[in-house]
Amino acid sequence: MNAPVRTQTDFADGHGDGNMSTTQRTADVVLVDYGLGNLRSVTRGLERAGAEVTLSEDPADFDAADGIVLPGVGAFSEGMDNAGPFRDALVDAAAEGQPLFGICLGMQMLLTTSEEAETVGQGDVRGLDLVPGTNLRFDEGRKVPHMGWNELDVQHDHPIAEGIDGDYAYFVHSYYAAPDDESAAVATTEYGVEFPAIVANDAGNVFGTQFHPEKSSDTGLRILRNFVEYCLD
Repeated sequence: MNAPVRTQTDFADGHGDGNMSTTQRTADVVLVDYGLGNLRSVTRGLERAGAEVTLSEDPADFDAADGIVLPGVGAFSEGMDNAGPFRDALVDAAAEGQPLFGICLGMQMLLTTSEEAETVGQGDVRGLDLVPGTNLRFDEGRKVPHMGWNELDVQHDHPIAEGIDGDYAYFVHSYYAAPDDESAAVATTEYGVEFPAIVANDAGNVFGTQFHPEKSSDTGLRILRNFVEYCLD
């Protein structure tokens, strides 16, 4: 089945979601600023979803937050290096049950390792290990990065995936998550191989999307609203 023709939506441009009204409830969300990430678009998307967003370079801001967002665009090793000052605070917040939402590279950083660092000769770079597993490169013969709209196949219930089964989201990536526990895959999609589009830990409070919700039009806004509602529960 071919995906319908879609236009990438960047919430920083103020477009998308002409039909859904803004939620009246607000959540205090910290967006981690560690030097990598589509911060303007993510901020705009979260605000449209009903969040009060604090763009922060200070892990101490996590304490008063209803939820934390770890964005990311770039290489795994660079992401983990830049996020070093946040590592302990992110792990502690996850252990205390705070909602932690990783986006794209941020999702990959939730895992334990990545082939990406090994591929570029940087050795064993450790992720946050909040969702045990590794990140694998797409097989040779597949054009990378994988870029475009893919259908989401929800595998089991999770608040972040409410109402999105069969919807399409926007992906840009060369590596994909391979959790140790297959049940960590909340939703999957395909690009030569079936892989997780959304992952979550056993407790459910740590989760991430391989796709960019801030660039995924109404589907992305639904995801972000699900996150805000989860933060308020």
